Amino acid sequence: MKTEKEKKPSNLSRLLAYAGGHRLLTYLSWVLAALSAVLTLMPFRYIWFIIREALETAPDFSRADGMIRNGWLAVLFSLLAVISYILALFCSHCAAFRIATNIRLRLTEHITQLPLGEIEKFGSGALRRIIVNTSGAAETYLAHQLPDQAKAYASIIGMLAFLFLYDRRLALMSLIPAVIGFVTLMSMAGKTVREKMSHYQDALSDMSNEAVEYVRGIPVVKTFGQSVFSFRRFRDAIERYSKWATDYTKELRVPMMLYTLAINSVFIFLLTAGVAFTKGGVTREFLLNMLFYIIITPVVTLMLTKLMHASENNMVVTDALDRIDTVLNVGKLTDTGTAHPQDGSVSLEHVTFSYDGETDALSDISLHIGSGETAAFVGPSGGGKSTLAAIISRFFDPQSGTVRIGGADAKDIPKEELMQQVSFVFQNAKLIKGTILENIRMGRPDASDQEVMEAVRAAQCSDIIEKFPDGLQTVIGTKGVYLSGGEQQRLAIARAVLKNAPVIILDEATAFADPDNEVRVQQAFNALAKDRTVIMIAHRLSTVRNADCIYVIREGKIAEQGSFDALQKQNGIFAEMWDQYQRSVEWSVAS
Repeated sequence: MKTEKEKKPSNLSRLLAYAGGHRLLTYLSWVLAALSAVLTLMPFRYIWFIIREALETAPDFSRADGMIRNGWLAVLFSLLAVISYILALFCSHCAAFRIATNIRLRLTEHITQLPLGEIEKFGSGALRRIIVNTSGAAETYLAHQLPDQAKAYASIIGMLAFLFLYDRRLALMSLIPAVIGFVTLMSMAGKTVREKMSHYQDALSDMSNEAVEYVRGIPVVKTFGQSVFSFRRFRDAIERYSKWATDYTKELRVPMMLYTLAINSVFIFLLTAGVAFTKGGVTREFLLNMLFYIIITPVVTLMLTKLMHASENNMVVTDALDRIDTVLNVGKLTDTGTAHPQDGSVSLEHVTFSYDGETDALSDISLHIGSGETAAFVGPSGGGKSTLAAIISRFFDPQSGTVRIGGADAKDIPKEELMQQVSFVFQNAKLIKGTILENIRMGRPDASDQEVMEAVRAAQCSDIIEKFPDGLQTVIGTKGVYLSGGEQQRLAIARAVLKNAPVIILDEATAFADPDNEVRVQQAFNALAKDRTVIMIAHRLSTVRNADCIYVIREGKIAEQGSFDALQKQNGIFAEMWDQYQRSVEWSVAS
């Protein structure tokens, strides 16, 4: 047994796990980048040779026979450095593109196998950002930052050799600001700053996710005349992002000022050393050495700046990889593929479910809905109605208990078959930007045009098709083609009719419909529900009067169950809810 916590793999090893056959290109890019760094230093030496020869032969420069040769050597090494660096970037980009592509493929493949409820928990905006931005951060890290980091380290090693080659006193003086800058740099990469970076990225991710949801909700804002501040979650996400961005900036303000001051003060240290070391007079040798250090020490500043950015980028890519892992670590929706539903019945046996592993959203739920029956879930908001429907449709798997569809354990039914067994109509209908035909045909992609039209008529959508010149080929969301909430609802019902699943789940599907559309939607429901098992999540209690069984869900438990008349006679929770509902319907403003 291990007594110590297992060490977390490095960013590099985590990234190279996606490299496949391109791993060697990554290593080769570092070698070429390091070689480029060494080659970059060589021209400084030959320039110093040119200056030395010029001072030795002045004013008779005709004796300077090595200046041209040293000049060409400086040019040659500069060209070799550039070529080596270009080859390094070529290798790193080939590897980075492949790794980023593999990350995106792995993420998208994994997401397609997740329970739908887990996908909803992430949010489409957050998932988009993880797929696009985090893989992009990994790509930039591999393509540019790692080669530059290798080049920076190689340059520092080469610089140390060069600095102590001529005058150790000047070398030490030129290193003092570099050491101060390096120590300050390390303080900016500490645990506290890493936590700030993580919080900053969390706030950025939340804001991205809420922005997507806000844009999707704009039609509702316009319809009901609400202000943008009705989207409190979006506003709060912006404020959280602002707070963390400000805190992160303040955290680095002092060390960044000290770092900038240190790395740009190298000439002050050299000039101070020059004054101190030449009190007895300036020798030609000391002057040459001083010129060499003045020429080459700016490279130290450049390399330290690259290391500073590398340190920040390391934190960014660590956060990116952690976010990728949060998706990949979510368990896939698995099935044994050995069971097949026999009918449209739905049963739950002692089902318990929790979103966070601490508080139960559902607690020991057992119920049976016979094939072809209509059941209604009612109860206070947050009681567990939608969670119960999500468990039945296997958006989530319960921590304990069994869900049976048609007598078969839902976990043993092949995923594709389970999806064909259940249809959903939510209060917020989901339509894609495409033709009306494409939106409806999502219910059954192999359906013929005639079958689609039959579903359109059954769902009371004929008037929607007829009002557009292009009919079924009308593209939703372009050229002024916009649908009301009720119209979108009817198209969603047409999709469900076309799918022809034996189990239908309706989540208060008439919530946003206007009176005219509500009548049509109700007629479409009647066509959809014929000979099928229907599970309704209802807030308008008038819609549940004819249900075979009504389940009152409160605090994650079934508080009451029975027919409408039986629950009325019990004079319990449902009877009180019905009384309140009746009073709200009869309420009016006095004239």
